[in-house]
Amino acid sequence: MRNVLLIGAGKSSSALIKYFLDHASDENWMLIVADFSEELAKSKTNNHPFAKAIGFDIQNEKQRVGLISEADIVISMLPPNMHHPVAIECLRLKKNLITASYVSSEMQELHEEVATAGLLFLNECGLDPGIDHMSAMEIIDNVKTNGGTMNAFHSYTGGLVAPESNDNPWGYKFSWNPRNVILAGQGTAKYIENGYYKYIPYSRLYSEIQNISVEGCGNFDGYANRDSLSYRKIYQLDNIKTMIRGTLRQSGFCKAWNVFVQIGLTDDSFKIENSEKLTYKEMVDAFLPGTISGKNTEERLSKFMDLPSNGQEMEMVKWTGILNDDFIGVSNASPAQILQHLLEIKWKLQESDKDMIVMQHKFEYTIDKKNIYHTSSLVVKGENSIFTAMAKTVGLPLAIAARLILNDKIFLKGVHIPIHKSIYEPVLKELKEYGISFVEKQKEIA
Repeated sequence: MRNVLLIGAGKSSSALIKYFLDHASDENWMLIVADFSEELAKSKTNNHPFAKAIGFDIQNEKQRVGLISEADIVISMLPPNMHHPVAIECLRLKKNLITASYVSSEMQELHEEVATAGLLFLNECGLDPGIDHMSAMEIIDNVKTNGGTMNAFHSYTGGLVAPESNDNPWGYKFSWNPRNVILAGQGTAKYIENGYYKYIPYSRLYSEIQNISVEGCGNFDGYANRDSLSYRKIYQLDNIKTMIRGTLRQSGFCKAWNVFVQIGLTDDSFKIENSEKLTYKEMVDAFLPGTISGKNTEERLSKFMDLPSNGQEMEMVKWTGILNDDFIGVSNASPAQILQHLLEIKWKLQESDKDMIVMQHKFEYTIDKKNIYHTSSLVVKGENSIFTAMAKTVGLPLAIAARLILNDKIFLKGVHIPIHKSIYEPVLKELKEYGISFVEKQKEIA
């Protein structure tokens, strides 16, 4: 019997676990789910005869080595900064590794050693990054095969709440790691547009947004995501004039979120002294310039942001409770941790709630002397708060890729992402069986 080791049983693991358990008997594999919370791991495996749930501490070297040494393949769903010790052990013990995270510089540096060892470390194999790479490369490779030239590429993805479960003014609930949501966008976004390099620092990211229309879903806020420039080489589009990768949120979200960014509440670089003894309003007061001088916090905040106190953005901010007199109750916490603590209550996905994944690629290419505008759109809804669209679109590509590797269907070696036809073709084909498929539309443009 083959052992599949899954490290991390968080929000995005449910569909992956179900996939392995559904195929366990036919494939003759045992799924070992290892998580810091043994109780969580047990709840996800539910005493299945082909599964084991284990309490796991990534810092426990003896336990880490023991589990990895017994695995035939390792899937890490740990936070990105925790993959490296797993990768080092996988290399030493000669085990293939899959993650849904962006390739870190530390991971990329292992490429030659991994290839020499005859191993595959497949990263960015979830949703975004993951399905976005695979679906984009399918179109890009097809255009190139037919002699075409790609002129522009826009790609936007959002993990949102489905309209039927949208009961708050933000149009948002947590369906994945809340910390990543709070810290999203930090750094400088980089992309190219009409041949010109563009850079948006974090301080301006949520005020420089695009209106993105997705047929059948409506209009969304779109903001630039990370480093789009690096993907020109990865996608082999070195001469493309426009390349933008971005994130989708419900209309109005970004301008309201920008309030938190501008006053410093997404800062995770320091701790607030005696934070548990402060009220949320007192914390906001401490971040606003000048003295209180008789004005209440709401007035000071609206003046600082140059927003009407009864406008949409301020109403959304007030709805979170950040201006209330409730005690924070979290000790030695950073502003970002305090904001996360508050929003995990306000943005909690209720048991029967459904989330929604929206992804849209827009291509402009020339083929047979014709200029083509091509949209590729994906909409996936979750079933409930456990089997979410996010869990489905993150977990299933990982599971399918792992199955292909275990069955010797993928022969790549080294550190890779799923931009190769040998990966994306079978993964996208099987994803269609789970309702994850794109709607393609093309039209000729002048």
